[in-house]
Amino acid sequence: MALRKVAPMGQPSDSDLRLLRIYRKVVECGGFSAAEVELSISRAAISMAMNDLETRLGLRLCQRGRSGFALTNEGSEVYQLSLQLLAAVEGFRTQVNGLHAQLKGELNIGITDNLVTMPEMHITHALNALKEKGPDVRINIRMIPPSDIELAVLDGRLHTGVIPNLKTLPGLDYLTLYEETSRLYCSTEHPLFHANNITEEDLPHYDAVVPAYAQTPEIKAMHEPLKASASATDREGVAFLILSGSYIGYLPTHYAERWVRDGQMKALPPNKWHYFTGYSAITRKGGFSNLVLETYFDELNKLISTSPNTNT
Repeated sequence: MALRKVAPMGQPSDSDLRLLRIYRKVVECGGFSAAEVELSISRAAISMAMNDLETRLGLRLCQRGRSGFALTNEGSEVYQLSLQLLAAVEGFRTQVNGLHAQLKGELNIGITDNLVTMPEMHITHALNALKEKGPDVRINIRMIPPSDIELAVLDGRLHTGVIPNLKTLPGLDYLTLYEETSRLYCSTEHPLFHANNITEEDLPHYDAVVPAYAQTPEIKAMHEPLKASASATDREGVAFLILSGSYIGYLPTHYAERWVRDGQMKALPPNKWHYFTGYSAITRKGGFSNLVLETYFDELNKLISTSPNTNT
């Protein structure tokens, strides 16, 4: 089979960037129909844009038709490359705006799940201060796993992220935010809810839900005495199973507080069944600085320096 002869792609133009933005939205929406609403253009216009982009690149990016929408191998690679290109373009725009000492542009931040209930609302207050100083700043939050946040910060798709302190990567800088406490909980429907004298020998007799996400060796050791008969990929999943009345499991105290307050859940005595998890804000080491990101971190540092303590 003869290979296609395609002229090398020249310098991307504004038109190319527009087509790539449409393509990104189509991929993220999973097809043309869903992207219509997001893009506020017709399906026919989207189809024409996709045809133009495929012609421009000399590649077949996706399969579409009655069988549904699916990316080709080349289409998947172009999507990943487009994310990097568009992030670089936005980074350039943000930095140029910074030359005018005006807070304009975007802050793309990745956050691990269920941190909004932290009593020390460093992230929330810093974002509020940033918005007050730069009303035109666009804040984009992605709730994704810690490993995805690290990769996205490293390759420039995210400006910053908030992750648990599980490991350190040489390409990232870390700013310690706070430390959360997790305790062992059961629900009001569980046999241990009214028990007072619980020993470590009692724990293996009861089904427990354990995390399916990364943990430090110290936290893993806290789960070892448990009868691991269920798992969850996030804290909400752990809470679901605890509230079913059939499982015990560890949750952060700030996240469990709503159910404790309502009498639906309680931490098992004694208090020795607990552990701590530190959280840090990360940025790419040696990455391009911009006024939006600098202002956000200035506010974070102010909040950290005035916080009475870092434990919850």
